[in-house]
Amino acid sequence: MKLIIQIPCYNEAETLEIALNALPKHIEGIDTIEYLIINDGSKDNTVEVARNWGVNYVVNFRRNKGLAMGFMAGLDACLRNGADIIVNTDADNQYNADDIEKLVRPILEGKSDIVIGERPIDQTEHFSPLKKKLQHLGSWVVRKASKSDIPDAPSGFRALSREAAMHMNVINEYTYTLETIVQAGRTKIAMDSVPIRTNEELRPSRLFSSMSSYVKKSMLTIIRAYAMYKPLMFFSVIGGIIFAVGIAIGIRYLVFFAMGAGGGHIQSLILAAILLMIGFQTFVIGLLGDVIAANRKMLEDVQYHVRRMEYDKDRDQNDNEKTND
Repeated sequence: MKLIIQIPCYNEAETLEIALNALPKHIEGIDTIEYLIINDGSKDNTVEVARNWGVNYVVNFRRNKGLAMGFMAGLDACLRNGADIIVNTDADNQYNADDIEKLVRPILEGKSDIVIGERPIDQTEHFSPLKKKLQHLGSWVVRKASKSDIPDAPSGFRALSREAAMHMNVINEYTYTLETIVQAGRTKIAMDSVPIRTNEELRPSRLFSSMSSYVKKSMLTIIRAYAMYKPLMFFSVIGGIIFAVGIAIGIRYLVFFAMGAGGGHIQSLILAAILLMIGFQTFVIGLLGDVIAANRKMLEDVQYHVRRMEYDKDRDQNDNEKTND
């Protein structure tokens, strides 16, 4: 059983060694622990620090591509190098590395394929009251969208089984945390959550420039993910609301018409007709989206089997090379 711990990095030379030193060297039930960093176009000596420390693998981007693409590139590299379990953590030592054992335990016991670390948000001193409320709100929205019970959706401290990692697809370029939970929930991948501890803040978060930017990007990510996985429901609700407003305005016009005052409310008739057409067209878009979603499921199934053959081939090749050495 091999565990690979991956760390996305962008100009993390000052904090990376602290985070690496805290990582576990042995976990009961794990035969091998290896370490991987994703260098997301760092302009400092992040890679040098990682190599001097002794990380096993380095994924290099020549320019900054964002957290989501870094996360997926890390999964790809971990799978190619034979990981049975992948843990994702931060280079700023935000999460207590001793809790990695708690993350992997449900996977080792066969209870879950994805385990999310639940931070003590309300007890975290460097989180402002507004950020705490937004974290809770965002997690609630993700729970509704994913039909899961994950209490801390934005947490990047998570473990994935090899099987779950091969199913992952991240479309947005902002963050992987929310979309992967919606995807896993909608595709019925077994997920769990465990309480974890956090460390003192070493540097401010770089994921968003302001609270309004964080809320905007997070909501767009959730809406986009929900529209992708449940397009018929998503567009039917929107179309139904527009259609209902059109009917209400149409009824209002008929009332005036019956009273002999319809001539002065032609605008209402036009508006009702437009809203009815828009509502119907939105519903049709939902039907088309549902067909596209069905095709996407088949493509994801094909992609999964291709990944499985490719990654297992790479793992066998790496094992043979190590045996020959």
